[in-house]
Amino acid sequence: MKTRILISLAILFVGLVFSCEPSEPKPKMIIQLVKVQPAPKGKLPRLKGFTNVRALSPTIKQDIRYATKNNFVGEVIYDCPSCYLRPQVALALDSVNTQLRAKGIGIKVFDCYRPLPAQQKLWDKVPNASYVTPPSRGSMHNRGMAIDLTIYDIKKMRELWMGSGYDFFGPKAHTDYPLLTTKVRQNRDILYNAMTAHGFKGIRTEWWHYYYAGSLDSLSSVEWKCLKNN
Repeated sequence: MKTRILISLAILFVGLVFSCEPSEPKPKMIIQLVKVQPAPKGKLPRLKGFTNVRALSPTIKQDIRYATKNNFVGEVIYDCPSCYLRPQVALALDSVNTQLRAKGIGIKVFDCYRPLPAQQKLWDKVPNASYVTPPSRGSMHNRGMAIDLTIYDIKKMRELWMGSGYDFFGPKAHTDYPLLTTKVRQNRDILYNAMTAHGFKGIRTEWWHYYYAGSLDSLSSVEWKCLKNN
């Protein structure tokens, strides 16, 4: 009887010892979240020598003013809205967009590549070199190397105030205007710092205008086709 009791106690003791041994830790599952940008619906039109910004950066909002009457000449200049840029310029803008979106800020473009025939239309309406570059000389827009843009708060879906509207031709639009509020200066600095960090330069008279400071591409007259998904 005692022998059986001793054997039972021995078995119980061994069980307790092994139950106290640390179990092998389970491998941790690492989940990497990847943000996927939704692809634009439908086939986007191509333009030889240029990149369709909507295809490259679908999160960049577009408000192409010269495809509407909501511009300083009050007339439609483009048959349909599109934003094309030279490939290296589009890639640089995409980098700006990535940088800003990480901070909760989005980009909205007003104008990109502007064919020379459209430049001629603007000149015919406003033949003043202070506001429109003469077609004979051509602008950086006509080379596909300039962008007119602003920024907005992604969460609130509201543009950040820049001190003036787009295409406002007056001192308030100048980058060196002395009476800007602190908030407006901060907003402009956000855009300026992001753009210049990726190879763009601004101009003194228009806070919204930036051009790519790379090798100069040629002037172009090629126009895009108007399809459903420009």
